[in-house]
Amino acid sequence: MYQRIKILLSIIALALCAGDAAAIEIISGPYIQNVGENEATIIWRTDKNATAWVEIAPDDDTNFYTTERPRHYATDLGRALTGTLHKVHITNLEPGTKYRYRIFSEEVLDQTSHHVNYGGVASTDVYRKAPLEFRTTDKCKTVLDAVIVNDIHGDNELLSDLLAGVGKDNTDFVFFNGDMVSYMDSEQQVFDGFLNRSCDLFASEIPFYMARGNHETRGQWAGKYMDYFPTSTGKPYYAFSKGPVFFIVLDGGEDKPDSDIEYSRTAFFDNYRRDEAEWLADIVKTEEFKSAKYRIAVMHVPPVQDKWHGPMHVKQLFLPILNSAGIDLMLCGHLHHHYFLESGTDGAQFPILINSNKEAAILHADDTHMTLTTKDREGKEIKRWNFTGK
Repeated sequence: MYQRIKILLSIIALALCAGDAAAIEIISGPYIQNVGENEATIIWRTDKNATAWVEIAPDDDTNFYTTERPRHYATDLGRALTGTLHKVHITNLEPGTKYRYRIFSEEVLDQTSHHVNYGGVASTDVYRKAPLEFRTTDKCKTVLDAVIVNDIHGDNELLSDLLAGVGKDNTDFVFFNGDMVSYMDSEQQVFDGFLNRSCDLFASEIPFYMARGNHETRGQWAGKYMDYFPTSTGKPYYAFSKGPVFFIVLDGGEDKPDSDIEYSRTAFFDNYRRDEAEWLADIVKTEEFKSAKYRIAVMHVPPVQDKWHGPMHVKQLFLPILNSAGIDLMLCGHLHHHYFLESGTDGAQFPILINSNKEAAILHADDTHMTLTTKDREGKEIKRWNFTGK
């Protein structure tokens, strides 16, 4: 009898362990995207299919468990979404306001047309840890601090070194200016390449913005780019204001002719860039752009000093619009070397920083001036420039 009880207890223990091992888990994230005055998008990944939601609490002295917190679900066309990549768009927020948040995913074991069989729930911890937080944009804010890196190509140690000083007290956002990975061949490659490390470093509480590089256009997963990096336009090119700066984020696409054998008849970037140029012409006519104290264009591929087809096409389409718009600065990458081009170089009527892949660019802007500083991976300052704006 004793032996039977012992065997039964062992079976129960094994079953419990198996149940724990099979429990749904959050395997990546969360990270914050598309932050505006009244909105933010939070993205994460689980190892099993699930529905998802985010609970939001104000930044006050109440415990997260003080009351039931509003839930914001991942939905589309009126239905909850089920999957392993979860993207929750939160609206009706207040400008310039800090919020605490918690993410949830409830496993979907199976479902029919009228019933869903749910499993376990995975969530971030607000019991033993402080809740995660983010702050919405305040267009009245007069100070901006940001860090720009590019051409990391999946080197997580380099990324960690360049972003070592990033924190909630000194950084409004991080800008990834293209080629963060060499190819987008799978979801796992993108997360392993830089997203997981970014979440470890800052991205669960400080947003980042992406400028698509030519390497992010490559690979079997490239068509899913917008699933991971949503924007206000639904395209890789978009614009936004932060503090005294208006940013125009451009996408130069690929660097070779569309007909190049390397693209296997899948590239149609010439027409894409023409559509983008029409969008750009409209953006620089907006009052928000015209009234900004500083106006910065961000694009991975420089539109100057390059004789390959992509950069030359960008120069032909974009440069006349940018020259007449009064751009104060352009930030580029792509060449893996540092160049600072003064206004008037190669037809560009504004200065251009082509940032090295081994340096971070630190941007500070306020009512009186804007500074741009480059630092190496040890944190040593390399060069500093000052801009007055209008």
